[in-house]
Amino acid sequence: MTYQPDTTETKKLIQQLVSIPSPSGYTKQVISFVEELLQEYGVETKRNRKGGLIATLPGKNEKEHRMLTAHVDTLGAMVKEVKSNGRLRLDLIGGYNFHSIEGEYCKIHTASGNIITGTILMHQTSVHVYKDAGKAERNQVNMEVRIDAKVKTADEVRELGIEVGDFVSLDPRVEICDNGFIKSRHLDDKASVAILLQLIKQMKNENIILPYTTHFLISNNEEIGYGGNSNIPPETIEYLAVDMGAMGDGQSTDEYTVSICAKDASGPYHYGLRNHLVDLANKNDIEYKLDIYPYYGSDASAAIRAGHDIIHGLIGPGIDSSHAFERTHEDSLRNTLQLLYHYVQSEIQSY
Repeated sequence: MTYQPDTTETKKLIQQLVSIPSPSGYTKQVISFVEELLQEYGVETKRNRKGGLIATLPGKNEKEHRMLTAHVDTLGAMVKEVKSNGRLRLDLIGGYNFHSIEGEYCKIHTASGNIITGTILMHQTSVHVYKDAGKAERNQVNMEVRIDAKVKTADEVRELGIEVGDFVSLDPRVEICDNGFIKSRHLDDKASVAILLQLIKQMKNENIILPYTTHFLISNNEEIGYGGNSNIPPETIEYLAVDMGAMGDGQSTDEYTVSICAKDASGPYHYGLRNHLVDLANKNDIEYKLDIYPYYGSDASAAIRAGHDIIHGLIGPGIDSSHAFERTHEDSLRNTLQLLYHYVQSEIQSY
């Protein structure tokens, strides 16, 4: 009988994860959340010096290992300047554009631990004042944070404890729809983290002993390019990144299947592993799409660039409007979980 996972808990986990602010560089809280969950599952974990989390499931073969990774760090920003008008200029964290956060609610995380809310707006927002408000460029100069406090000067802002270098997180606006859609910022890549957590829990609950010792890296620096480039045991043969599939014109990825990446901006992924994943999907009636992501890099490609002698691959749920107002569907979560379930129990091939 074909394995049919229930995505109810996966969706609940996604809602919990996206609700924890975690722009790259500010991930301690979300890593602790995942760590506590894994400890509840009875899984051995350790942290690396970068603050990421590694969970390990011992396998029958302890000489050859697998590693899977998904990342909890997200897009965000830092305070670049406390402006004389009492507003904030931002510097973005991660690869996205200012237009995708116009009008978004945000939180400023001060060094003292206080959280102050605000809204990201164009300086020239009011059409009653600025004739060309719609034509002005959405960039660092024109966009600012309107703080939810009575402040009109830079000194008044600093009295709140806000300073240059404070992290700014974006409101995820998460919504779980009755028809299976999940809408939220940061589905890249917290949807995949939830999927890996469900996979690990199932392995433990069913007392499944994997054919190879398998490590799960919960990465915390992927959005800035180096989350998965270290802490890879020398026994690792295959390294699989579980990250979003990007949708758009010319793409085959959709919100209902698992996306298997053939190539991204870093170059082709391992041809043999890609074919093995396709073969597993075909044999187990898993809906998938092969795709190329032209402006994309993953923790698997970061590991290759770092010089690791590994077989690397990339799969993930299809995500619409990546790095903006993202959406996926429970069918995509299910197909991704199905493929991972069969993959971790499969034999490493002679590619």
